[in-house]
Amino acid sequence: MIGIDLGSNTLRIVQLDCATGQKRATFERIVRTAEGLVATGTISNEAIKRIIQTLLDSRSVIDYNDRLRAVCTEAMRRATNSAQVLESINHATGILFEIIDPHEEARLTALAVRKALGDPDYPFVLVDIGGGSTEVIFSAGNTLLTESFPIGILTLTQSCPSPEERHQALISFTQRLTPFLTNITTTHQAPRYFVSTAGTPTTLAAMKLGMDHASYDPQRINGSVIDRHDILVQKKRLLALDPTERAKLVGVGREDLILTGIEIFETILQATGFDASIVIDDGLREGAALSACMERQG
Repeated sequence: MIGIDLGSNTLRIVQLDCATGQKRATFERIVRTAEGLVATGTISNEAIKRIIQTLLDSRSVIDYNDRLRAVCTEAMRRATNSAQVLESINHATGILFEIIDPHEEARLTALAVRKALGDPDYPFVLVDIGGGSTEVIFSAGNTLLTESFPIGILTLTQSCPSPEERHQALISFTQRLTPFLTNITTTHQAPRYFVSTAGTPTTLAAMKLGMDHASYDPQRINGSVIDRHDILVQKKRLLALDPTERAKLVGVGREDLILTGIEIFETILQATGFDASIVIDDGLREGAALSACMERQG
């Protein structure tokens, strides 16, 4: 089963063996779906070309004779031309994407993360920092509470180019996030752990473990831990690098976004009161594939 996550910044693909739950193949590339979206309200022709070319290139790794579920998120939810974009992608690749709402995005992400954590019985709060939005999820047994915030590494970078503007946007984000977190702790069990997924925490974890973009190993990332000190150390390291050297660490297309991602991550840690986070590489693409496996088996 194939799961495809067309995000606001990155396109990620996984092929799962439904019987074992093991990954048969993965593919990932930064496509910047939402580049220019803040200014124009549309997905650009250049972004469409990047997405189509990435999907065509993935055929060297992914066996598309398998069944698939392809989903897209905040960028397509916002874009006024999303229907035309998805029609163009379908015409060029044969892949039909569905635009999922924030709750379904959170549900699928939580499904994958719970599996990666070993289906824990303890409550946890999960954060998925995307290119166009950030999902905050509380998971405890069959209880799943979600909230989607329209702040992501790409859209925040584009809409708030100055440090002062980003600072004000992050204050507003905290003011919206705090009531959701308060509701969790007052009406449910307090979360035992803070779990994070997506490019910012996984990149920080990789850097802590001595990896760069070329040597990135998702299996070493799953279950690793980063704390406030680790974030500060890696942030200083990134600030000291020029864009070319930074891209070697975080990947081409992320070098101008990773510091914004760290600012969002630090803001969330501060709001939750946690000092450290368990980091999981698995996310929406794995959740899409797992849900398709479950539907087939059901």
